[in-house]
Amino acid sequence: MADSVISNTGIFDAIFTRRSLRRYQPVPVPREHIEQVLTAGIWAPSAHNRQPWRFAVITLEEQKRALAQAMGERLRHDLQADHVPQAIIDADAERSYDRLTSAPVLIVLCLSMADMDTYTDERRNEREFIMAVQSTAMCGQNMLLAAHALGLGACWMCAPLFCPDVVRDALVLPDDWQPQGIITMGYPAQERERTREPLETRVLWR
Repeated sequence: MADSVISNTGIFDAIFTRRSLRRYQPVPVPREHIEQVLTAGIWAPSAHNRQPWRFAVITLEEQKRALAQAMGERLRHDLQADHVPQAIIDADAERSYDRLTSAPVLIVLCLSMADMDTYTDERRNEREFIMAVQSTAMCGQNMLLAAHALGLGACWMCAPLFCPDVVRDALVLPDDWQPQGIITMGYPAQERERTREPLETRVLWR
């Protein structure tokens, strides 16, 4: 069934052929394409239609290096506190630095609660925050699909969740911007073929 859908519908083709790509050609991405990706993001559904997403777009090499260095220092600190062997710490930090600095474009996807509802109890405020997180994640998925449709490779990195203060400080973001992820993006220098577990292993029909 999936094969027939792919052949007939463009959106399914994008969904089924997109892969997370981490290696890119050293070629700049036109600003027009970056803006197309961002525009696709803001057309995602959002809770109350409040559109809590915020974007920091990084293309300057020195800014990438500064962000990667700051995040790497926090990563090293956290892993050392976990008593991880130094060789593994060095490898993890180097891999993270390379991924951030070798991508032509970094898009730091943040959320803001500025326009979301507030309540008198913590339970509903927590749910409101989760709604903003879900909205921002859907925005990110739109962006990944748009990048793929434009012939770009992209990958979602969750690392900012472990060091939001570091990311905010390194990029001098507004106080209400809460970093959720980084999308690395560029013209791909790799191909990947991955599949999924069978649908029946993930579904309950009632």
